[in-house]
Amino acid sequence: MKRLLALALCLLALASLGMAQQRFVTIATGGTAGTYFPLGGALAEIWNKNIKNVNANATVTGASIANVNSLAKGEVDVIFVQNDGAFYALKGIELFKDKGFADIRGVACLYNETIQLVALADSGIKTIADLRGKRVSVGAAGSGVEINARQVLEAAGLTYNDIKVQYLSFAESASNLKDGNIDAAFNTAGAPTAAIQDLSASKKIVLVPVDGEVAKKLMAKWSFYTPEKVPANTYIGVTQDVMTVSVKSMLACSAKLDPQLVYDMLKVLYANGDRMAASHKKGADIKLATALDGMSIPLHPGAEKFFKENKK
Repeated sequence: MKRLLALALCLLALASLGMAQQRFVTIATGGTAGTYFPLGGALAEIWNKNIKNVNANATVTGASIANVNSLAKGEVDVIFVQNDGAFYALKGIELFKDKGFADIRGVACLYNETIQLVALADSGIKTIADLRGKRVSVGAAGSGVEINARQVLEAAGLTYNDIKVQYLSFAESASNLKDGNIDAAFNTAGAPTAAIQDLSASKKIVLVPVDGEVAKKLMAKWSFYTPEKVPANTYIGVTQDVMTVSVKSMLACSAKLDPQLVYDMLKVLYANGDRMAASHKKGADIKLATALDGMSIPLHPGAEKFFKENKK
């Protein structure tokens, strides 16, 4: 009897030890209609399958800015964020003025985040200047999209006072465009974006260019922006190439996150490119060779070790 009791206690201790080693990893993504959410789900899946004792899950959030705030509070472990937003957080500027997060660290850059200004074809909006007096969604309040929208408007000589501002998420913007409640909406996401694809299937839309002098002024002030072309037929009815600008999406974490865990996360990420590509078209752009392109903040030590050992 004593032996059985001792064995039971031993097994219980081993089970408790296994539970203690279990590492829960919360991944902050974005809205369900954006690009971050499906990619975050794929990340959680491959990390759970390939990193021992990791239990990862992807959560729906307000995207970049909200994600940084949650990371700073210790509510999440890994975040999707735009490289410009990460820089603002590190330096304590823009929406992070007086509340910067000096411990934010880079894990890897992923793909281009395209600034997509979508308007209803019957709105008469063909240029950024045409937004004057129109009902325009600038993204969810406090999001990376909103920062981009404000900066683009500024480069075009406009402010929020010149438009009828609406603070809507990707999905809400698409829904309100469908219903005719707004005239145009800013989106910053990998193209094609699900919300815009869905919208173009039911309404005639235009992609408004962010080019010429507007793009020049924008890139002169903010070095994160680069020119990008949205190819013709990316969305139904948009039959010509449209020039715009982009920033970079990236993964970030706290400097306090276990270096070995970050190392393993990257190892598994780049060993499962097919799964990432299957989750969203932009997943195919996540490559080791471009992982440091656009890195705007210091690397996490675990990431630094990984990239030193895996130079391309």
